[in-house]
Amino acid sequence: MAGNRVLLWRHGQTDWNMVNRFQGHSDIPLNDVGRYQAQHAAEILAGMNPTTIISSDLGRAHETAQALAKLVGLTVSTHEDLRETNGGLWEGKTGSENRAEDFQNFIRWIDGDDNPAGTTGERRSEVAARAVGVINKALEGKSDQLLVVATHGGTARCVLGELLQLPLSHWGVIGGLSNASWSILERNPRQWNLIEHNAGSIPEPVYGEESGATPA
Repeated sequence: MAGNRVLLWRHGQTDWNMVNRFQGHSDIPLNDVGRYQAQHAAEILAGMNPTTIISSDLGRAHETAQALAKLVGLTVSTHEDLRETNGGLWEGKTGSENRAEDFQNFIRWIDGDDNPAGTTGERRSEVAARAVGVINKALEGKSDQLLVVATHGGTARCVLGELLQLPLSHWGVIGGLSNASWSILERNPRQWNLIEHNAGSIPEPVYGEESGATPA
């Protein structure tokens, strides 16, 4: 039996990405560039013959997923558990605002601690558990699948860290996904392997790294 593959696809660009504003669960739509990115990427991904498409229920991810679904004739299944990290009190604020207002907590989180984002938000371990749970359920009992997961930058990194069995403190070594770019994991009998990362037709800058974490 051929091993399953999981393609983690970050949503297209939003206006909040452009100013490094922490989106989290805030339902911010794609902008015109983001819609173009999603369509352009979808035309490439369609050639990979995806078998299933699942998506975060937030509009920016779902609209990205729909661009591919229309090309390949699949239906998108949406899941709240594929959402971005709940950013708590940081949502809607830029990285510089969060550093100024909540420096120690924000820097700990940027450095990879498993503290709740924005005090009232989620831990990375919680994000990984919920998202990986959806992925495992979608692949249960199946082989030779290409599961496309339309999701968010932070969530994708948590999934990668968990499936690749990296220590949580080392998840930050995984570079961010550019808007509408993707990573592919392939399952062999022993483990998941990362076979493609931050792929796209043309390199794009990584806007909104960690939804607001950029160097000072």
